[in-house]
Amino acid sequence: MKLNFEHHQTAHCENGVASNLLLNKGLKLSEPMIFGIGSGLFFVYLPFLKVNFAPGFSYRPMPGAIFSKAAKRLGIKIKRLKFSNPEEARKALEKNLENNIPTGLQVGVFNLTYFPEEYKFHFNAHNLVVYGKEDGKFLISDPVMDYTTTLTEAELEKVRYAKGALPPKGHMYYPTYIPERVNLEEAIKKGISDTCKNMLAPVPIIGVKAMRWVAKSIPKWAAKKGTKTTNHYLGQLIRMQEEIGTGGGGFRFIYGAFLQEAAVILKNDQLQELSKEITMIGDLWRDFAVDIARVYKNRNSKSDIYNQLSKTMLHIADLEEAFYKKLKKAI
Repeated sequence: MKLNFEHHQTAHCENGVASNLLLNKGLKLSEPMIFGIGSGLFFVYLPFLKVNFAPGFSYRPMPGAIFSKAAKRLGIKIKRLKFSNPEEARKALEKNLENNIPTGLQVGVFNLTYFPEEYKFHFNAHNLVVYGKEDGKFLISDPVMDYTTTLTEAELEKVRYAKGALPPKGHMYYPTYIPERVNLEEAIKKGISDTCKNMLAPVPIIGVKAMRWVAKSIPKWAAKKGTKTTNHYLGQLIRMQEEIGTGGGGFRFIYGAFLQEAAVILKNDQLQELSKEITMIGDLWRDFAVDIARVYKNRNSKSDIYNQLSKTMLHIADLEEAFYKKLKKAI
């Protein structure tokens, strides 16, 4: 039972699954286009929510939101199912495969047997596609890998029912309807508008304001909680940025590629210039991550390093605010 399915490697799992599932149904959209239309750029700070004994930081919206928003804006319908019973989840997946439906799954990362050990951590919002079953093993297309792989029934059940934050609960999804013609122009504008609204939101826990809150908190953590706890918090911040999803830097590069495509489709040269700007901001996020990594590994001896990190993040927040204001005007 092996379906006709093309595996393409992408930078981010949710974009990749969405792009690969739609391509399987005849709609060719790049990963950046899915990401941009689905308003993938985001930032949230939840100091009252502890994840791995650190405050909650995220550079992405809730799992599933990117594909759901992109689908809605393109007139695509997606079916999503969860199961309290693992046996029912397995049977539903196998029925889809029998009906020639490659299926997206939300899974936990930690027990994915094909992941290198250094990439295994407790994160339950990873996405992959199951496109068949042979010799008792499910055929897996994980878009962050450059090759397809397999999982046994027991291995797949374990990751589909991972425990902890955001448990997948057997979550599976797949497109059920794709219009003959999609209105890309309108979808792009809606995606950009929503991104600007989120990142310029007046509330302190999301967008640019949340970035500033985190930045101003860094020296306060050092003063009140000490070096060890502060470094742990900072480690979590860049882990969410660079390892979970591609967050900070990587997402800005993807968004830059989206704006390049959008500039051609909308015949808007401003978007071409703004794509360069967000790519430059992505470089600054990457530099910021390197600086934090040095602190975390005790390779930075500067006495005022926490104030410097705070100033760097505040500078990035200023640049992002200016960027989203220009982007909003451009469309």
